[in-house]
Amino acid sequence: MKRSIVHIKKMDCPSESKMIESLFEREEGVKQINFDFGKREATFYHEVKCSFVLEKLSSIGLKGELKESEEVSDSEIVVEESQVEAKTLKILLGINFGMFVVEITLGIIAESTGLLADGLDMFADSLVYGVSLFAVGKSLSLKNKAAFFSGTAQVLLALFILFETVRRFITGSEPLSDFMIIVSVVALAANITCLALIHKHRKGEVHMQASWIFSANDVLANIGVLIAGVLVYFTNSNLPDLIIGAMISIIIIRGGINIIKLSKA
Repeated sequence: MKRSIVHIKKMDCPSESKMIESLFEREEGVKQINFDFGKREATFYHEVKCSFVLEKLSSIGLKGELKESEEVSDSEIVVEESQVEAKTLKILLGINFGMFVVEITLGIIAESTGLLADGLDMFADSLVYGVSLFAVGKSLSLKNKAAFFSGTAQVLLALFILFETVRRFITGSEPLSDFMIIVSVVALAANITCLALIHKHRKGEVHMQASWIFSANDVLANIGVLIAGVLVYFTNSNLPDLIIGAMISIIIIRGGINIIKLSKA
């Protein structure tokens, strides 16, 4: 039995980990797979060759780099116990979806693409949590369909926000800086609450590791909108709002496309 640690550069959300698990679930030579999202590493306990594991990963577009491999006994296999309760995941889903509704509504009122994009970012996270809850106990086919729906919805909505950004750049807009500042502070508080809820589990089960990373990244997006709101206030220009909106939208599009590719691999 070998324990091999593989660095997978593109592994940054639950969809990738589920695809990897599904890829090897019928391989008797692979006994256990544990994930570390912070390091983007997967630890394989296997009897097959390391090259076989790397080739299988490459077949779904997740090229891996072997970091280390060593012989271990069966008693040394680490089986991760689920540390994520559905109740916590539902709370995260509720917070993110609630903030999505708030930011989208006030983003329209305030004519702010930054708030619209940040709201969409919240929606993307709520989709991930929702798909995670839906996928429990479901077949691989349904898991793939759920992931495909999640990725497609993210891309379509992000493209709409990006289109709005371009349209407002051409026709002009007057974003309300006070709305941007107040709502981004509320969104920041919501994401800090999410971080507090999952802090004890940030090194635990795969979905919670991903949730920790998503919420940490969302904090950066919230700060970006907050800074844009301050710049809009002092410069009386819509450019800071348009720039942050475009940046967040592009990030969401890239993530959605990656999820779609993995769901069809």
